[in-house]
Amino acid sequence: MLSDSEIAKQSQPQPISEIAKSLNIDEQYLIPFGNEITKINISALTAPSQQKDSKLILVSATTPTRAGEGKTTTTIGLGQAFTQLGDSVCLALREPSLGPCMGMKGGATGGGYSQVIPADRINLHFTGDFHAITAANNFISATIDNHIFHGNALNIDPRQIVWRRVMDMNDRSLRKIVLGLGGKMQGIPREGGFDITAASEIMAILCLANDFNDLKRRLNNTLIGYSYADQPIFVKSLGITGALLALLRDALHPNLVQSLEGTPAFIHGGPFANIAHGCNSVLATKMAMHHAEWAITEAGFGFDLGAEKFFDIKCRMAEIDPAAVVLVTTVRALKMHGGMDKNHLTTANTEFVTQGLENLDKHIENVQLFNKNLVVACNRFADDTDEEIAIIRQHVEDKGLLFAESNHYAEGGKGAIELAEKVKLAAEDSKPFEPVYYLQDSVIEKIRKICTAMYGAADVAFTKEAEKDLRHVEKLKLTMLPVCIAKAPSSLSDDPMLHGRPRDFQVTVRNIQVNAGAGFLVVLTGDIMRMPGLPKEPAAMNIELLPNGDITGVG
Repeated sequence: MLSDSEIAKQSQPQPISEIAKSLNIDEQYLIPFGNEITKINISALTAPSQQKDSKLILVSATTPTRAGEGKTTTTIGLGQAFTQLGDSVCLALREPSLGPCMGMKGGATGGGYSQVIPADRINLHFTGDFHAITAANNFISATIDNHIFHGNALNIDPRQIVWRRVMDMNDRSLRKIVLGLGGKMQGIPREGGFDITAASEIMAILCLANDFNDLKRRLNNTLIGYSYADQPIFVKSLGITGALLALLRDALHPNLVQSLEGTPAFIHGGPFANIAHGCNSVLATKMAMHHAEWAITEAGFGFDLGAEKFFDIKCRMAEIDPAAVVLVTTVRALKMHGGMDKNHLTTANTEFVTQGLENLDKHIENVQLFNKNLVVACNRFADDTDEEIAIIRQHVEDKGLLFAESNHYAEGGKGAIELAEKVKLAAEDSKPFEPVYYLQDSVIEKIRKICTAMYGAADVAFTKEAEKDLRHVEKLKLTMLPVCIAKAPSSLSDDPMLHGRPRDFQVTVRNIQVNAGAGFLVVLTGDIMRMPGLPKEPAAMNIELLPNGDITGVG
């Protein structure tokens, strides 16, 4: 079978200006990066909309496994199917991070005949958005240490600096470091550390900002630490907001590319759903809705992580509401949740598929908690049997729900026609979403509601550090903020080893971080870390630059 890069070479992409024209985006709004990529100036949102009632579709999935569920590939294939049906459609996806691309996960541009292109540029440096976010984040760090070095007029307590440096690479050795060594001219020694860029609050701020004024407000409100008198200190006190806006000026504009079949795709922002809110930018989503009848987006990892935050954080802030949800699963994933060894997943086994259905059931219940119609999409792999897929279809249809088998990886948009038609049915009778919690709930109550309702936990425990963090939140009068729970993505629980549908477990909250600029509280559970490490054999070992300039092994 052809590799993804070989398949992409067979395509005949249109000039990106033509893709923009298909969305009725005037040329004056284009900021080109060659013939394949362009940014779209956010002022395009002020132009008269061609769509009076655009429908937004959210793609999510069951709990992720090492076998891969293909959520992004399904999103792209679904968009291509709408294109083949003659509908006006636009995708809104996240940008890939270099860390996972070089590490275990690989690229994030789809696969087979359902890809966005140019995959190598999108997966590596794209338009430099991640680099701009990294620079802005680390400029705040540099300014904090420089301020302390030059007299510390703000009385910043080095022991209470909450702002961390970031880089867009998996590097476990940077999780905890000591800064300022080498003598008094090198700064004040203190403990610090790095997160991955996708976990930076600057990433979340850029993804949730509605315009430059909103971006400025959020940056000003970003908490960096506390004074010796235990008073909060925000970015606005450093006097660098103008410089930060300058660094982020171009990054705020969404990026437009296309799929192999010419379906327009905005790819912008890249927060992870296990350590951040896991959705592409509000501006990109609104841009897709502004210029197409159907906008299709995705939320990271399983429904319990990315989709919960999509509704409870993004939809609240952006005042958007999807018409329907696609819940992606695979035969392989259900086998793993049913207890099958990962080395035997290509072997047909209906018993393990049946045992794994309880994980699918929990995610179906979670979608319904938000009052949303759904379609269960089985992303077909080459070694799946008709009998295995029939078990999933029968199980879903017995619940009175819509089901579609999708073969978009092998067939492109044609392989997702059934899924597109079912999505249209699901979107016909859309009702407003209902949140899991209300903003006026206490922070503890918000966390408990998510953990018990979405994950199925029996209880929630708070460490002494978390209780101390709660007191800070109350002192800052930020208890009305939504919560962004960071937990293991490979389980409904905070224990990555618990597969299927765990029951009678306890979630442990170890820290609560204030992201006042982004507008939410990050709740760290279990052993979750905001800086991943590389695996023993990183995906980077398969990446090559060929003599003709082509890059292989990315995507």
